[in-house]
Amino acid sequence: MENSEKPTLSTTEASREQNKSPTRWILRGVLFMFVLVAAVLGYALYLMGPTGITAEVRIPKGSGAAAVGRILEQAGLVRSGYMFALYLRFSGQDKELRPGYYKLEGKGLRAIALAITDESRPLTVRITFPEGWRAVDMAQRLSENNLDGPRFLELVNNPPPELRPAEARGPTLEGYLFPATYDFPLDYTAEDVIRTMTRRMQQEFSPAAQARLRELGLESIHDWVTLASIVQAEAANSSEKPVIAGVFLNRLEIGMPLQADPTVAYGLGKRLPELDRRAGDFEKDTPYNTYTRRGLPPGAIGNPGAEALRAVLNPTRTNEKGQKYLYFLHAQGRLFLNVDFEGHLRDTARYYR
Repeated sequence: MENSEKPTLSTTEASREQNKSPTRWILRGVLFMFVLVAAVLGYALYLMGPTGITAEVRIPKGSGAAAVGRILEQAGLVRSGYMFALYLRFSGQDKELRPGYYKLEGKGLRAIALAITDESRPLTVRITFPEGWRAVDMAQRLSENNLDGPRFLELVNNPPPELRPAEARGPTLEGYLFPATYDFPLDYTAEDVIRTMTRRMQQEFSPAAQARLRELGLESIHDWVTLASIVQAEAANSSEKPVIAGVFLNRLEIGMPLQADPTVAYGLGKRLPELDRRAGDFEKDTPYNTYTRRGLPPGAIGNPGAEALRAVLNPTRTNEKGQKYLYFLHAQGRLFLNVDFEGHLRDTARYYR
């Protein structure tokens, strides 16, 4: 009779079979961990790698690693703001962040971190505002230097009480933004810029200057700044400012309209060369039209420099005979002055044929 029992494994073979199963699982586990680590490392490298984006960003003063990471991620310069913050902390660069405006390329975390912690990078920008510039011109120059020009102009045109100097009585801060060369920190806000410029202007308002205003019959510093802005716009050079100031002071004294073309242009939102007499620009009544209205306009038409301010305080009002100048004319690169309208008409006919 045949033996129906199945052959059994030997003791050695059974032992091998038992050992094979754990080894297989260990190998699989090791392989899985290897793949997982490789995937994590690959993803981390991806997050740390270049994005190919170029963008301008502002890092405010006092920003920490997390805040900077969010700014850069929103601009597309890094893929993960959290990863960038970790990189800064682990590299120790989070204590070396330098505020300001940056134009950055998304070349990877290391390159960006170096750019915003570079100690050799200047933290200020030098900006020159020429004498007589309007606030709108200043705003454009601020924007060209990565400061907030639009916000600056908005605040100048609608100044909150905390930014308005006590002397400024006009509708805007035009006239109180002293034209000079400034070194502005790159993290300056529009409010900071305005405070710096108006405080510099206030240095001109000395007690001696205010006493001189009373002698001249000007009622306030605001009148002084307004008149100086007109003198600034009318004068072709430094030597003309005192005599032009004298003409306007004489006109104010007798109640004669100032008839200053730059005020008309300002009221219409135009530049002086854009004025068109044939189009009726000089008849269009605005608060700044000194042909249709007597006295000073409600505020300055630009931002006068020190020369124009001092010219108003020290005007040349009369000729060698003591006669008061009331008219002036620019022609052939010269300034012609007259004490009466007849002389002014003769010069106009002679030099404007």
